[in-house]
Amino acid sequence: MKSKRALAAITNGVLACIVIVVAAVCFLPAARTASAPEERVFRRGNSTDGVSLMFNVYWGTAEVYEILDVLQTYGATATFFVGGCWADDNISCLKEISEGGHEIGSHGYFHLNHDMLDYSANVREIGASLEFLSLALHAPVTLFAPPSGAYSEDTVAAAESLGLKTILWSRDTIDWRDKDADLCFSRATDVQAGDFVLMHPMAHTARALPRILEAYRERGIRTVTVSENLG
Repeated sequence: MKSKRALAAITNGVLACIVIVVAAVCFLPAARTASAPEERVFRRGNSTDGVSLMFNVYWGTAEVYEILDVLQTYGATATFFVGGCWADDNISCLKEISEGGHEIGSHGYFHLNHDMLDYSANVREIGASLEFLSLALHAPVTLFAPPSGAYSEDTVAAAESLGLKTILWSRDTIDWRDKDADLCFSRATDVQAGDFVLMHPMAHTARALPRILEAYRERGIRTVTVSENLG
């Protein structure tokens, strides 16, 4: 009889321990399974013979048209990340970019610092641009480049919730600061296959672009969109 009581006590003790452990596990915070934001931001692609010219556009409509003419002359393609407020005022130019066979991505709507925005504000800012571009182009938009390269976990998560990959660069011409066609040329041609080359619609950038494309042609480097580069 005593042995039965002892066995019951042991059994009840084991069961109590199991209940305590299960309860503790249930009330622990869920483990994060998502990778760090840096690992979900794309800075280069997988092309073995191509690079991607990326133009971030919030100004320079006249220069955008010049760049489009050069790209057409050389049979080159590029990816344009456009700000929503610019696109809203330049729909005809936006459509000409698309009709030229180039890729269009979101660059936000008001050129905000996305690393200073919380998740909801990121969704609103990126989403406003995405909605406008999708309606204007009658085509899906799948890429987002944060202005100034500023992002946080909330930024990347917000972009992902909208079906967008977050894109940065591996080569920066810094053409917005150093208004020099020769510097733009040297920085844009110091590349390897798979690179993302950041540029802007500047007068000196447009002047350097033919030389850049000639240099690529001599080296057997193709220009491909970011999406094609990502593969």
